[in-house]
Amino acid sequence: MDFETLKSSSSNFDKLTKALETNLNPEDQSNKNKYQDDRFWKPELDKTGNGYAVIRFLPAVSGEDLPWQRVWSHAFQGPGGWYIENSLTTLNQKDPVSEENTRLWNTGVDSDKEIARKRKRKLSYYANILVVSDPKHPENEGKVFLYKFGKKIFDKITEAMQPAFEDVAAINPFDFWKGANFKLKIRKVDGYWNYDKSEFEGVSAVAENDDKIKSIWSTQHALKPFLAADNFKTYDELKEKLNRVITGTQSTTTVDEVDLPPQQSTSSVEMPKVNESKPASDDDDTLSYFSKLADED
Repeated sequence: MDFETLKSSSSNFDKLTKALETNLNPEDQSNKNKYQDDRFWKPELDKTGNGYAVIRFLPAVSGEDLPWQRVWSHAFQGPGGWYIENSLTTLNQKDPVSEENTRLWNTGVDSDKEIARKRKRKLSYYANILVVSDPKHPENEGKVFLYKFGKKIFDKITEAMQPAFEDVAAINPFDFWKGANFKLKIRKVDGYWNYDKSEFEGVSAVAENDDKIKSIWSTQHALKPFLAADNFKTYDELKEKLNRVITGTQSTTTVDEVDLPPQQSTSSVEMPKVNESKPASDDDDTLSYFSKLADED
């Protein structure tokens, strides 16, 4: 898709609203990037625990249909360490954790159900954004980044595209010309980032002329690579790691053959500091995951 086609299509609003309907199902995240990735932007809180920024969601890049990509993942701890992996359900494939969660839930035993809840999938979205205002880091303003966010912010996008009330006009937040800036307002509530006050501004063009808009579009990042095979372990690799995490051993015992211990709550775990010069390991996966929890819901 070239730039003129993009402009005439108005970012395929009808196609996006249909895609919303297929995305309103559940759960999780990517831990591929173990260290800082400069392509990503994340907001920063001030000393009072509040955060504010203005961003603009951008349309799909050439060759891609949707302006977002979603990834399911699992993150939980067992006797054998942490399990932090992308879920193969992202690719509509069987995943050993989802299978084990189904087995646990179907036992009807409350303790099994609680384990399944703590191991449930988490859903993350990836999109291109333009940073319009970033008071904590003004050097980011006017630049294109990748932004990883969770269901709460995606619900805000859905509400803008499919308003609950007839007196509110639907908008396509991803449109260069008829979209809207997003005021990201963050508060700390019970230790978690809360986005309830966030909202879209009125409809406006992302820039004053098409030359500047085209320049923004040319610097966007492809999203399909988030579904690349090298971001996912194979079923057998994931099952081996699951066995190791829940049994605490490297044995070939399968999840069907063990009595699962009660799961420790992740909220009570104090994470060690990481030395980024170390080779990648399970500890690196753990720290990478928790370092990114702040900007998700």
